Amino acid sequence: MTAIKKDFARRLLQVKAIKLQPNDPFTWASGWKSPFYCDNRKTLSFPDLRSFVKLELTHLVLENFPEAEAVAGVATGAIAQGALVADALMLPFAYVRSKPKDHGLENLIEGELKPGAKVVVVEDLISTGGSSLKAVEAIRKHGCEVVGMVASYTYGFPVAEEAFRQAGVTLLTLTDYEHVVEQALETGYIADNDVELLHQWRKDPAAWGK
Repeated sequence: MTAIKKDFARRLLQVKAIKLQPNDPFTWASGWKSPFYCDNRKTLSFPDLRSFVKLELTHLVLENFPEAEAVAGVATGAIAQGALVADALMLPFAYVRSKPKDHGLENLIEGELKPGAKVVVVEDLISTGGSSLKAVEAIRKHGCEVVGMVASYTYGFPVAEEAFRQAGVTLLTLTDYEHVVEQALETGYIADNDVELLHQWRKDPAAWGK
């Protein structure tokens, strides 16, 4: 798995799906300042990389959650990836909205998940884990069992790790913060003196840059 984490981190950097700007930080939707930005949806534009993500996420499910009877993607970032995984596994697919539609049937879950089904959740990126675990809660309230979650990338924030632990959800990812920083340093994308700044940010991202 370590080889895959390194390989995927390198590929994400190559297509600029991950950007590191220690001296020119981004502002996230949450308002957090960050020297790090990840957009896994960009992988969908590169057929070889799209296929890599589909196959490796599928392998994670087969190896760790073979009991899965359905796949649920988290809107919007993981709808496409979830559908690709479900297609590879020949399993039913649905996706979970961040909030119910304000018209029509006012669905929160789009597609059909049969109550009692064992569901594996597909996510594209884990930051605080809040939106991912809201999707888990919605699936559980629907009467299904969440057997685990697979995702392309995680920042590995302590707050997220604790949230997943408390929710009783096993999370497996194709790569993570450590492997991206390692590959970025190895390829010269960042310098040695950038690494400590990135580590300081990751320890307390909410307060960093204030």
